[in-house]
Amino acid sequence: MNKASHPILGSRIDCTSYPDACDRILDWARDRRSCYVIAANVHVVMTAYWQKSYQRIVNHAALVTPDGMPLVLALRLLGQRCQTRVYGPDLMLALCDRAAQQQIPIYFYGGSEATLQKLTTNLQAQFPTLPIAGTYAPPFRPLTAAEEQADCDRIQASGAAIVFVGLGCPKQERWMACQVDRLPAVMIGVGAAFRFHSGEVSQAPRWMMALSLEWLYRLGAEPQRLWKRYLINNPAFLFLFALQLLRTYLAFPKRSKA
Repeated sequence: MNKASHPILGSRIDCTSYPDACDRILDWARDRRSCYVIAANVHVVMTAYWQKSYQRIVNHAALVTPDGMPLVLALRLLGQRCQTRVYGPDLMLALCDRAAQQQIPIYFYGGSEATLQKLTTNLQAQFPTLPIAGTYAPPFRPLTAAEEQADCDRIQASGAAIVFVGLGCPKQERWMACQVDRLPAVMIGVGAAFRFHSGEVSQAPRWMMALSLEWLYRLGAEPQRLWKRYLINNPAFLFLFALQLLRTYLAFPKRSKA
Protein backbone atom coordinates (compact mmCIF):
# COMPACT_ATOMS: atom_id res chain seq x y z
CA MET A 1 0.00 0.00 0.00
CA ASN A 2 1.24 3.42 -0.94
CA LYS A 3 2.14 5.36 2.22
CA ALA A 4 1.02 8.63 0.61
CA SER A 5 -1.39 11.08 2.15
CA HIS A 6 -3.50 13.96 0.88
CA PRO A 7 -4.91 17.08 2.54
CA ILE A 8 -8.70 17.21 2.35
CA LEU A 9 -9.92 20.70 3.35
CA GLY A 10 -6.63 21.09 5.21
CA SER A 11 -6.75 17.80 7.15
CA ARG A 12 -4.22 15.07 6.33
CA ILE A 13 -5.83 11.78 5.32
CA ASP A 14 -3.49 8.81 4.94
CA CYS A 15 -3.70 6.19 2.21
CA THR A 16 -3.79 2.88 4.04
CA SER A 17 -5.63 -0.43 4.36
CA TYR A 18 -6.69 -2.68 7.22
CA PRO A 19 -3.55 -4.88 7.04
CA ASP A 20 -1.26 -1.85 6.71
CA ALA A 21 -2.95 0.05 9.56
CA CYS A 22 -2.87 -3.02 11.82
CA ASP A 23 0.81 -3.65 11.04
CA ARG A 24 1.76 -0.07 11.87
CA ILE A 25 -0.32 0.09 15.04
CA LEU A 26 0.97 -3.24 16.36
CA ASP A 27 4.58 -2.22 15.66
CA TRP A 28 4.04 1.00 17.62
CA ALA A 29 2.31 -0.94 20.42
CA ARG A 30 5.20 -3.37 20.76
CA ASP A 31 7.63 -0.43 20.87
CA ARG A 32 5.41 1.29 23.46
CA ARG A 33 5.29 4.39 21.29
CA SER A 34 3.05 7.13 22.65
CA CYS A 35 0.91 8.21 19.70
CA TYR A 36 -2.64 8.33 18.47
CA VAL A 37 -4.68 7.20 15.46
CA ILE A 38 -7.76 8.94 14.07
CA ALA A 39 -10.48 7.30 11.98
CA ALA A 40 -11.60 10.35 10.04
CA ASN A 41 -15.01 10.92 8.53
CA VAL A 42 -16.74 14.05 7.20
CA HIS A 43 -17.60 15.12 10.75
CA VAL A 44 -13.90 15.05 11.71
CA VAL A 45 -12.81 16.94 8.58
CA MET A 46 -15.51 19.60 8.90
CA THR A 47 -14.86 20.08 12.64
CA ALA A 48 -11.18 20.53 11.76
CA TYR A 49 -12.07 22.97 8.98
CA TRP A 50 -13.91 25.23 11.41
CA GLN A 51 -11.59 24.72 14.41
CA LYS A 52 -7.92 25.13 13.46
CA SER A 53 -6.69 23.98 16.88
CA TYR A 54 -8.49 20.70 16.27
CA GLN A 55 -7.08 20.50 12.73
CA ARG A 56 -3.57 20.69 14.20
CA ILE A 57 -4.46 17.69 16.38
CA VAL A 58 -5.66 15.76 13.33
CA ASN A 59 -2.52 16.60 11.36
CA HIS A 60 -0.22 15.52 14.21
CA ALA A 61 -1.75 12.03 14.47
CA ALA A 62 0.50 9.07 13.70
CA LEU A 63 -2.15 7.77 11.30
CA VAL A 64 -5.41 9.20 9.94
CA THR A 65 -7.53 6.58 8.20
CA PRO A 66 -10.32 7.29 5.69
CA ASP A 67 -13.19 6.10 7.87
CA GLY A 68 -16.05 7.51 5.77
CA MET A 69 -16.85 6.71 2.13
CA PRO A 70 -16.93 10.40 1.14
CA LEU A 71 -13.26 10.63 2.14
CA VAL A 72 -12.46 7.42 0.25
CA LEU A 73 -14.07 8.87 -2.88
CA ALA A 74 -12.22 12.14 -2.30
CA LEU A 75 -8.88 10.31 -2.16
CA ARG A 76 -9.73 8.47 -5.37
CA LEU A 77 -10.51 11.76 -7.09
CA LEU A 78 -7.15 13.08 -5.85
CA GLY A 79 -5.32 10.22 -7.57
CA GLN A 80 -5.43 7.30 -5.10
CA ARG A 81 -7.71 5.21 -7.31
CA CYS A 82 -7.31 1.98 -5.34
CA GLN A 83 -8.05 3.47 -1.93
CA THR A 84 -10.58 1.56 0.16
CA ARG A 85 -12.38 2.43 3.37
CA VAL A 86 -10.65 1.86 6.72
CA TYR A 87 -13.68 2.07 8.99
CA GLY A 88 -13.02 2.63 12.70
CA PRO A 89 -15.34 -0.10 14.08
CA ASP A 90 -13.96 -2.68 11.62
CA LEU A 91 -10.38 -1.59 12.34
CA MET A 92 -11.10 -2.12 16.03
CA LEU A 93 -12.22 -5.71 15.38
CA ALA A 94 -9.20 -6.39 13.15
CA LEU A 95 -6.89 -5.12 15.88
CA CYS A 96 -8.66 -7.16 18.56
CA ASP A 97 -8.14 -10.25 16.41
CA ARG A 98 -4.44 -9.52 15.99
CA ALA A 99 -4.04 -8.53 19.67
CA ALA A 100 -5.60 -11.84 20.71
CA GLN A 101 -3.19 -13.77 18.49
CA GLN A 102 -0.13 -11.83 19.67
CA GLN A 103 -1.24 -11.31 23.29
CA ILE A 104 -1.01 -7.53 23.18
CA PRO A 105 -3.02 -6.04 26.08
CA ILE A 106 -5.76 -3.55 25.20
CA TYR A 107 -7.88 -1.07 27.13
CA PHE A 108 -11.28 0.54 26.53
CA TYR A 109 -11.75 4.15 27.62
CA GLY A 110 -15.07 5.91 27.16
CA GLY A 111 -18.77 5.16 26.96
CA SER A 112 -20.80 4.11 29.99
CA GLU A 113 -20.18 1.31 32.45
CA ALA A 114 -23.12 -0.63 31.00
CA THR A 115 -21.76 -0.21 27.46
CA LEU A 116 -18.28 -1.35 28.48
CA GLN A 117 -19.65 -4.41 30.25
CA LYS A 118 -21.62 -5.50 27.17
CA LEU A 119 -18.66 -4.64 24.92
CA THR A 120 -16.15 -6.78 26.85
CA THR A 121 -18.61 -9.68 27.06
CA ASN A 122 -19.20 -9.62 23.29
CA LEU A 123 -15.53 -9.25 22.37
CA GLN A 124 -14.39 -12.00 24.75
CA ALA A 125 -16.97 -14.31 23.17
CA GLN A 126 -15.63 -13.42 19.71
CA PHE A 127 -11.93 -13.42 20.71
CA PRO A 128 -11.57 -15.75 23.74
CA THR A 129 -7.84 -15.08 24.18
CA LEU A 130 -8.10 -11.28 23.89
CA PRO A 131 -6.11 -9.74 26.78
CA ILE A 132 -8.33 -6.90 28.03
CA ALA A 133 -6.18 -5.04 30.54
CA GLY A 134 -9.01 -2.81 31.76
CA THR A 135 -11.93 -0.53 31.01
CA TYR A 136 -13.04 2.83 32.35
CA ALA A 137 -16.06 5.06 31.73
CA PRO A 138 -15.13 8.67 32.59
CA PRO A 139 -17.90 11.08 33.65
CA PHE A 140 -19.81 12.88 30.90
CA ARG A 141 -18.38 16.31 31.72
CA PRO A 142 -15.01 18.06 31.38
CA LEU A 143 -12.42 16.34 33.55
CA THR A 144 -10.33 18.15 36.11
CA ALA A 145 -6.54 17.99 35.71
CA ALA A 146 -6.40 15.59 38.66
CA GLU A 147 -9.04 13.30 37.13
CA GLU A 148 -7.29 13.26 33.77
CA GLN A 149 -3.99 12.37 35.43
CA ALA A 150 -5.66 9.64 37.48
CA ASP A 151 -7.15 8.15 34.30
CA CYS A 152 -3.75 8.22 32.61
CA ASP A 153 -2.11 6.58 35.64
CA ARG A 154 -4.83 3.91 35.74
CA ILE A 155 -4.33 3.01 32.09
CA GLN A 156 -0.55 2.97 32.41
CA ALA A 157 -0.73 0.73 35.50
CA SER A 158 -2.87 -1.74 33.55
CA GLY A 159 -0.01 -2.45 31.14
CA ALA A 160 -2.17 -1.81 28.08
CA ALA A 161 -0.28 -1.24 24.82
CA ILE A 162 -3.36 -0.25 22.78
CA VAL A 163 -6.10 2.04 24.11
CA PHE A 164 -9.39 2.26 22.26
CA VAL A 165 -11.02 5.63 22.99
CA GLY A 166 -14.77 6.03 22.55
CA LEU A 167 -15.50 9.60 23.60
CA GLY A 168 -16.79 10.90 20.26
CA CYS A 169 -15.45 13.66 18.01
CA PRO A 170 -13.82 16.05 18.85
CA LYS A 171 -13.51 15.08 22.52
CA GLN A 172 -11.63 11.82 21.93
CA GLU A 173 -9.03 13.39 19.64
CA ARG A 174 -8.38 16.23 22.08
CA TRP A 175 -8.03 13.72 24.92
CA MET A 176 -5.59 11.55 22.96
CA ALA A 177 -3.44 14.52 21.96
CA CYS A 178 -3.16 15.51 25.62
CA GLN A 179 -1.87 12.04 26.57
CA VAL A 180 0.99 11.93 24.06
CA ASP A 181 4.30 11.50 25.93
CA ARG A 182 2.31 10.76 29.11
CA LEU A 183 0.85 7.40 28.15
CA PRO A 184 3.18 4.76 26.59
CA ALA A 185 0.53 3.24 24.33
CA VAL A 186 -1.13 3.66 20.95
CA MET A 187 -4.46 5.44 21.37
CA ILE A 188 -7.14 4.91 18.73
CA GLY A 189 -10.29 7.02 18.50
CA VAL A 190 -13.14 4.77 17.45
CA GLY A 191 -16.20 6.96 18.08
CA ALA A 192 -19.43 4.96 18.11
CA ALA A 193 -17.68 1.58 17.85
CA PHE A 194 -18.27 0.83 21.54
CA ARG A 195 -22.03 1.25 21.08
CA PHE A 196 -22.01 -0.78 17.87
CA HIS A 197 -20.01 -3.73 19.23
CA SER A 198 -21.86 -3.74 22.54
CA GLY A 199 -25.08 -4.22 20.60
CA GLU A 200 -26.66 -1.01 21.89
CA VAL A 201 -26.84 0.62 18.44
CA SER A 202 -27.20 -1.18 15.12
CA GLN A 203 -24.85 -0.48 12.23
CA ALA A 204 -26.04 0.37 8.75
CA PRO A 205 -26.30 -2.54 6.29
CA ARG A 206 -23.11 -3.07 4.32
CA TRP A 207 -24.85 -2.21 1.04
CA MET A 208 -25.73 1.22 2.43
CA MET A 209 -22.14 1.71 3.56
CA ALA A 210 -20.87 0.81 0.09
CA LEU A 211 -23.21 3.39 -1.48
CA SER A 212 -22.15 6.13 0.98
CA LEU A 213 -25.62 6.04 2.57
CA GLU A 214 -24.58 5.13 6.11
CA TRP A 215 -25.32 8.71 7.16
CA LEU A 216 -28.96 8.27 6.13
CA TYR A 217 -29.34 5.12 8.23
CA ARG A 218 -27.76 6.74 11.28
CA LEU A 219 -29.79 9.90 10.82
CA GLY A 220 -32.97 7.83 10.81
CA ALA A 221 -31.84 5.97 13.95
CA GLU A 222 -30.77 9.07 15.95
CA PRO A 223 -32.28 12.16 14.27
CA GLN A 224 -32.19 14.50 17.27
CA ARG A 225 -28.50 13.88 17.93
CA LEU A 226 -27.22 13.69 14.37
CA TRP A 227 -29.39 15.97 12.20
CA LYS A 228 -27.04 18.94 12.41
CA ARG A 229 -23.98 16.81 11.67
CA TYR A 230 -25.39 15.31 8.49
CA LEU A 231 -27.73 17.97 7.12
CA ILE A 232 -25.24 20.82 7.55
CA ASN A 233 -21.78 19.21 7.49
CA ASN A 234 -22.34 16.92 4.51
CA PRO A 235 -23.54 19.60 2.02
CA ALA A 236 -20.81 21.97 3.25
CA PHE A 237 -18.19 19.25 2.71
CA LEU A 238 -19.40 18.54 -0.83
CA PHE A 239 -19.27 22.22 -1.76
CA LEU A 240 -15.86 22.90 -0.20
CA PHE A 241 -14.26 19.74 -1.58
CA ALA A 242 -15.61 20.55 -5.06
CA LEU A 243 -13.77 23.88 -4.81
CA GLN A 244 -10.59 22.10 -3.67
CA LEU A 245 -10.85 19.65 -6.55
CA LEU A 246 -11.41 22.45 -9.03
CA ARG A 247 -8.32 24.30 -7.77
CA THR A 248 -6.33 21.06 -7.99
CA TYR A 249 -7.35 20.41 -11.59
CA LEU A 250 -6.75 24.03 -12.63
CA ALA A 251 -3.26 23.95 -11.10
CA PHE A 252 -2.28 20.63 -12.71
CA PRO A 253 -1.29 21.96 -16.18
CA LYS A 254 0.89 24.62 -14.55
CA ARG A 255 2.74 21.97 -12.57
CA SER A 256 3.21 19.77 -15.62
CA LYS A 257 4.82 22.62 -17.62
CA ALA A 258 7.32 23.41 -14.84
